[in-house]
Amino acid sequence: MNPDRIFDEFPAPSYRGNQRAALEDVRDAFEEGNDVVLVRAPTGSGKSLLARAIAGCARTPDDAAPSDATGAYYTTPQVSQLDDVAEDDLLDDLKIIRGKRNYSCILPGETDTPVDRAPCAREKGYDCSVKHRCPYFSDRAIASNREIAAMTLAYFMRTAGSEVFRKRDCVVIDEAHGLAEWAEMYAAIDLNPRTVPIWDDLNVPDISDVDRAVEYADRLQNRCRREKDELIARQELDPHEAAERDRLQELIGELDWFVEDYRDSESATTWVVDQPDGQGSGITIKPMNPERYLSHTVWERGNKFALLSATILNKAAFCRQVGLDPANVALVDVGHTFPVENRPLYDVTQGKMTYEHRDETLPKIARTVVRVMQEHRGEKGIVHAHSYAIQERLADRLDDFGVGDRIRTHDKDDRDAQLESWKATDGEEVFLSVKMEEALDLKGDLARWQVVCKAPFLNTNDSRVAHRLEEGQWAWYYRAALRTVIQACGRVVRSPDDYGATYLADSSLLQVFDRAETDTPDWFREQVERVSRPDLPEFDPRRASESAAGAGTTGRRARSRSCGRSESSSGGSPASGGTSSGGQSASGRSSGESSGTETESSTGRKSPMADVWDDSV
Repeated sequence: MNPDRIFDEFPAPSYRGNQRAALEDVRDAFEEGNDVVLVRAPTGSGKSLLARAIAGCARTPDDAAPSDATGAYYTTPQVSQLDDVAEDDLLDDLKIIRGKRNYSCILPGETDTPVDRAPCAREKGYDCSVKHRCPYFSDRAIASNREIAAMTLAYFMRTAGSEVFRKRDCVVIDEAHGLAEWAEMYAAIDLNPRTVPIWDDLNVPDISDVDRAVEYADRLQNRCRREKDELIARQELDPHEAAERDRLQELIGELDWFVEDYRDSESATTWVVDQPDGQGSGITIKPMNPERYLSHTVWERGNKFALLSATILNKAAFCRQVGLDPANVALVDVGHTFPVENRPLYDVTQGKMTYEHRDETLPKIARTVVRVMQEHRGEKGIVHAHSYAIQERLADRLDDFGVGDRIRTHDKDDRDAQLESWKATDGEEVFLSVKMEEALDLKGDLARWQVVCKAPFLNTNDSRVAHRLEEGQWAWYYRAALRTVIQACGRVVRSPDDYGATYLADSSLLQVFDRAETDTPDWFREQVERVSRPDLPEFDPRRASESAAGAGTTGRRARSRSCGRSESSSGGSPASGGTSSGGQSASGRSSGESSGTETESSTGRKSPMADVWDDSV
């Protein structure tokens, strides 16, 4: 790797904000001998452009011996982030490759068939006459020979050991803050009727501990191998049988990895097992801190690494979770260039949204959302509901108040379609979202305000979370929540001249700020220190509804009561009647909440467990 090329490789015609300073720091960090550089860059820093400049420093074939690794990988866990790269003209030399199921076969009569179910995947010894034109194999061939190959983190991990995508000189991971969690998710093994093709033929025992899970995994592997071999022996398979064969092969690999890792005395991975419904029911086998898995799928894939994110909050903790030696890792901090007054946080807390307090708090939050809608007439907004259960109850309340004509919801199946439809609308429609705190660009008038309904604590019913909390890892727990809050706060302010207000409705959010204070980046701490109570209009749903759009009201910035000052006008355009496509039913969404308890110590202070009980997401 040649870090001195970093400025020549920057793809934009000029720098903005702190980009040049960031590149200088990254260059220096690599030149000092660090193998890994963490780049903590807030929203709007142009991380993709920084990533391209770093990747461009990779060793080229002209400078390398035949055995040397050359070129670079760019990868990100977010599909939407990869889509943004594909649409950016400044990044057009990154060749994107996706999984087979994202491409369609081009053979006559098969044009609606994904490549992973095409005749080449179904028929033994099939010789495709148009393989050279196949969109998947064509993209794969180009990406494998291009200096920078771009792919999702899932595809990158799955191609570990591939002869096509071998080790490269440099690996750049964008949105890398959740690398440990993504690795845990990819390495988890779900055994249930949906994931095990032969489930109905199995006698699933009661798996009460990991030792029993290993014994069962051994037996299940052998059964899957026999079923797979029987399918492979056939000359031709139908699409369903091809899918069954592929899933059996994946399952064999997953089980083999688990058994081998568990029996490896030198492996640092801790495994936990969930079977909540007992004998005969589904089993989930989960790794914690899967260092060995990351070593194979990530760290052995490159010589040098750059990991970019706004929310790598604690270097030592991050390195520990992903299996890196902090001595070989540098942290580069990129300052925020957005004026803090353009990204205010407002305290509209109405109580706790823990399960046992939700019945009391949620109606108050619904009333507050109405008042925020009144405040922001003529402006679109997004409400982060955290779960479908909260989304449904909130949508029903808002509909009862008579403001349903400004509300849009989504479910798990139409999530992306509803998001894109909402973004395409003008006016003042409000989107009740679930799990959209990350990788969402709501620049300009796409959204001028947002409400965070619930502190995004991890689900304590997850055995990995429970295990860590039993070990007293509360700093990790609150840091994870803070990370999601910071990500959410960046959705509506995307450039130095953009602006957007974030309203905090769950009082536990303030506790997150307090308990994770030492891990808070300076630029976000500045926002937290300026949190104030806004001067919202009195509750009047008639003035918040779409039908009142002709009343001549316009969007305005919330005024701070505690600071005794008034913010300037937001510049929102007058509400335009008839443009909303909201008002859809809030029915048909899945829910599922788990109960919890709240405890108090003898000193009268709440224990850390008081705010962690969370509903399933």
